[in-house]
Amino acid sequence: MKTIEDLKRMREKFQAENNLRQAGGIEVIVGMGTCGIAAGAREVMSAILEEIARRNLQNVTVRQTGCIGMCEQEVLVDVVRPGEPRITYGKVTADGVKKIIGEHVVNGRIIEEMVVGKIAD
Repeated sequence: MKTIEDLKRMREKFQAENNLRQAGGIEVIVGMGTCGIAAGAREVMSAILEEIARRNLQNVTVRQTGCIGMCEQEVLVDVVRPGEPRITYGKVTADGVKKIIGEHVVNGRIIEEMVVGKIAD
């Protein structure tokens, strides 16, 4: 960062990411305990925020949680759509994020081969 314009661009980027984390409606929750971070949760979180911004999704809240005890399945990503069961995807990579966002978040189709948990409403 060398100029005021660089600082303004950085501020706008962080504000846009913060808005994504507060949107409401559908929730996407990323496991960010130490086990998740070691497995690549930061990269997955970044990929989720980028994909939601790229698709200009306004009704999605992205947040993080700590370890839930399924360390062998990290990176864990939950998708909660109103009125539907909470779906937990396991061993998520940054490459798998587009599929989760496109199929489940946007179109409501659960990706069964990636599911490691399902909690009814």
